[in-house]
Amino acid sequence: MEQSSISKQIVLQVLQNAAIYLVSFAMLLYGIGKPLQFSSDGLLHKTVSDLTGMELMWVFYGYSKPFILILGFLEISGALLLLFNRTKIIGCFLLSAVLVNVILQDIFYGVNQGALIAAIIYQFLIFFILACNAKKLSIALQAIMAKPIILKSQKKKILIFIYSLTLFFCLKIFEYFITH
Repeated sequence: MEQSSISKQIVLQVLQNAAIYLVSFAMLLYGIGKPLQFSSDGLLHKTVSDLTGMELMWVFYGYSKPFILILGFLEISGALLLLFNRTKIIGCFLLSAVLVNVILQDIFYGVNQGALIAAIIYQFLIFFILACNAKKLSIALQAIMAKPIILKSQKKKILIFIYSLTLFFCLKIFEYFITH
């Protein structure tokens, strides 16, 4: 008699794929719908003091079409990156940046509970996807955190410090004149 067993690895892959599909689908829809989502036309007759937190946020976002398009582009990009194995982790980080912002705004501006709960679920699913890719994530973090080249000469260290400090001051002066 043949026993059919599904390995833990297969179950995890199925769960991870389902999480990826759900988050990607939702973020694609949000990204595509961004230009339509924030319209302040119906709120322009109200004074600022009469607006709820959510209405205030809607007016704020609805004021700048390019800003909304960029947010939508980031959501779409993250969703697409999430779909491919080689870019999955980058997609997770990009979508986390977007979702943490959404979650905080939903909390502090009183956006409807359903939207907040959905954003929290998507963020937890992203944590799950990252956990499933812990080995890849560990390798990437090790590469990022690798020890820098160690200079043996004290003179080189001092010269690099002086050059860096000089360049910092030059950039700061440049920044001052550009911004004032």
